Amino acid sequence: KPLYNFIFKVQQFSKNITALPGQNVTLPCQAANNNKPIIVAEWSRPDLGDEYVLQYRDERFDPENQHPSFKNRVDLQDRQMKDGDVSLILKDVTFNDTATYECRVVQRGTNRRKRADLKTEPISTITLRVVAPPGEAASWLLMFVSADTSHLLPVSHQQVSQQEAMGMQGRRRMDLQISEESDPVPLFKKLSCF
Repeated sequence: KPLYNFIFKVQQFSKNITALPGQNVTLPCQAANNNKPIIVAEWSRPDLGDEYVLQYRDERFDPENQHPSFKNRVDLQDRQMKDGDVSLILKDVTFNDTATYECRVVQRGTNRRKRADLKTEPISTITLRVVAPPGEAASWLLMFVSADTSHLLPVSHQQVSQQEAMGMQGRRRMDLQISEESDPVPLFKKLSCF
C-alpha cells in the first residue's frame, strides 16, 4: 500500500476592523477544509502569552487559560461551526481590546489536540482598533506643584477633538495659562507643553 504525503498550504485571511467602545464586533474566521469537523477552535492574542481569548473544544468552552478580561464577553458566531465558521463575537469592546487576534483550529483526523500543538500558523489574523467616536472631545486638567510653596497651581484646561489630540506623530502643542488668583508665588505666567 503506497504512502502519500500531502502538504496543504493554508491561505491566511487578514483583516483590519475599527470599532467604537461599547459595540459588539465579529472577528471573521473560516476553516479552509470544510470536509472535516472542527474539534478545537482557539482565538488568541500574541500579547497575552499563554492565556487565550477563547478556546472551544469538545463542544464546550474551556475557561482554564482564558484571559480574565474576556470572561463572559466572547462567543462563537456559530457554536456548531457549520461550514467551518469559527468567527468570534467580542462583546462590549473597550480601548484595551485594541490588538491583533489570531484564529486557529484543529479538525477531526489530525493528531493535534493539545494547546501546545495549536501553535501553528493562524488561519485568520484580525487587527482590531477601538477608537473614540468622531468629534468626541478629550479634556485635560493639569495641576502643578510649586516647589517653593508646596501648593497646587491650577492650570486652565483645554478641550480638543480626538483628531487634534493625535495630531502629527501623536503630538499636539497646547498653551496653558496658570490661574493668577491661586498662584501665591508667580513662578511663570505661561506654560507650553507638547
